[in-house]
Amino acid sequence: MASPSAISRLNLLLPKPSLFTSNFRRTQFQFFATLSSRTIFSSSLMCSSYSNSSTKEFQNPTPKHNSYFTILGIETSCDDTAAAIVRSNGEILSQVVSSQADLLAKYGGVAPKMAEEAHSQVIDQVVQEALDKACMTEEDLTAVAVTIGPGLSLCLRVGVQKARQIAGSFNLPIIGIHHMEAHALVARLTDKDLQFPFIALLISGGHNLLILARDLGQYVQLGTTIDDAIGEAYDKTAKWLGLDMRRSGGPAIEELAKEGNAKSVNFSVPMKQHKDCNFSYAGLKTQVRLAIKSKKIDAKNPISSASMEDRLARADIAAAFQRIAVLHLEERCERAIQWALKMEPSIRHLVISGGVASNQYVRSRLDMVVKKNGLKLVCPPPRLCTDNGVMVAWTGIEHFRMGRYDPPPPAEEPEDFVYDLRPRWPLGEEYAEGRSEARSIRRARLHPSLTSIIQALSQQ
Repeated sequence: MASPSAISRLNLLLPKPSLFTSNFRRTQFQFFATLSSRTIFSSSLMCSSYSNSSTKEFQNPTPKHNSYFTILGIETSCDDTAAAIVRSNGEILSQVVSSQADLLAKYGGVAPKMAEEAHSQVIDQVVQEALDKACMTEEDLTAVAVTIGPGLSLCLRVGVQKARQIAGSFNLPIIGIHHMEAHALVARLTDKDLQFPFIALLISGGHNLLILARDLGQYVQLGTTIDDAIGEAYDKTAKWLGLDMRRSGGPAIEELAKEGNAKSVNFSVPMKQHKDCNFSYAGLKTQVRLAIKSKKIDAKNPISSASMEDRLARADIAAAFQRIAVLHLEERCERAIQWALKMEPSIRHLVISGGVASNQYVRSRLDMVVKKNGLKLVCPPPRLCTDNGVMVAWTGIEHFRMGRYDPPPPAEEPEDFVYDLRPRWPLGEEYAEGRSEARSIRRARLHPSLTSIIQALSQQ
């Protein structure tokens, strides 16, 4: 077996995980002593964003809850290259995102090899711009956080290589981040009242996930995608309707749906017969394709060139699709709330995050479900719902406070080094009532869940 990288000590593939060993604790203290003295004398102190009071905080060599430290977050799990620098008090010092909108429009979705090349071309520039906007250099950082999964392996590799290069060159600890956990936890950055436990609905192009967040790193999976996620369904529908994909399919569908009659096309709600919280959009996509074919809509003819009659037909399909797609979310959330409250009666919030959470129709419909159950809906601002470096940096901050990070990697790594990439990485263990018997569910696991890893290491 190839040796996994040390990108994250949350890794059961190692024979003897050592996250909480005494040797690690001593190493952790030495890192902070070095990092603290480095930060006190760094060039960033000449920038107006730092005050004398904040620099004194860095003199404490242990990661106390109120100590100020600064983390660079790097995100390349799919089609956006992102970096951000965030301080431990929640201050966002910089945020940079390089979109692959043109590639999305050209290929009608994410093309992994093209996405990898696009990441490689801009990753250095994106990270440098994040540093420049924060008025910092790498020497001013306390640690580097980077997404290691789930996502596309080719894309994840670009971010991980960059993060390890920075961490190795500047002797910085490094934190491997779970992409879906980052989507959930960024809500704790934007809403200071959000405490554990809470429920989260994470909806994006590649994943649908309903979780009960009991504590940091402790998640119960209430429902997940068994085939296609809602974001992918939005993208495909937009492509088939000949819409402008430069902003991705979600915004294009939402805008066109406002012109249509949501009940003019009779689509059926997915998985009505399954009394669980899992999601399926493959069948709805098939229904959409058949409706488009019956209306003789030609995707090669862009909507900007469509006749009024053709445009109305497309708008009706968009509106009907969106209504049923979101109704599927509503039904699953309704059941998940009941399950979660049985386990944790103190729950007061439901978080929705991920790229599709930027959709105002989605937010308004789910707000009704949440209020009916006496809860409060928490939504990060749209710029923090789509993939971004802020959510990675903030999740790094949360885990860094708990001592969950790796020591600096070597400054130079061998060419045959095997990176720890986790394209299929569950966030939590399945809730017993939520296990699906659907044949199409993706059960293969390359890695144990984040929750099981943390639980196992904490018992050592």
